This record gives sequence, structure tokens and C-alpha cells, in this order.
Amino acid sequence: MDADPDMTPELTHDEILKAVEQALVAIAGDEILVTGPVTMTTSFNADLELESIEFVALAEKLQHRFGEKVDFVGWISGKELDQIIALTVGDLVELIATCRP
Repeated sequence: MDADPDMTPELTHDEILKAVEQALVAIAGDEILVTGPVTMTTSFNADLELESIEFVALAEKLQHRFGEKVDFVGWISGKELDQIIALTVGDLVELIATCRP
């Protein structure tokens, strides 16, 4: 029997960070780790230089991994351009942590 994503135990920020890093590597390749591991302060724009299509793929992977409650697209659509440019992995981890049970 498959586990219900809503019934999974609460994840720590470190576990969420690791899952985000794994998703980023799956999307952009392990070369993103050349400068070091992905951390809470890693910037999507300045550090990872993600393309918009990679951002979309990341959103899909994270929603699949963490469930429908993690509305990455809705979250990002409510932000101004300068806020989007300044997004860090930590911002995303916080979103996931607050959307999870």
C-alpha cells in the first residue's frame, strides 16, 4: 500500500534541503555541486543560474515529492521580479516546511 503524502511524518529543514538538492541535481546535473553543496543561502539566480524551464521542472518535481499542498507556482506568482531574482533555496525550504503537515 502506498503511503499517503499527507500522512508522512514532519520533515526537518535538513531533510527538505537534501530533497531540494537532489531535485536540482536531477534537473540541472551534478555540475551545480562543483562550487559546493546546496545550502539555505544558495541563490537560484546568482549561484545556480537556473533557467526558467528548469524552475518549472523543479516545481513539478517538488510538487510530486511533497504533494499538492506545495504550490510553488502560486507562491512564486505572488512575488515581484526583484523578489524572484533574490530567491534562495532557504526560501523554498521554508515554503515546503510550512505547507507540510
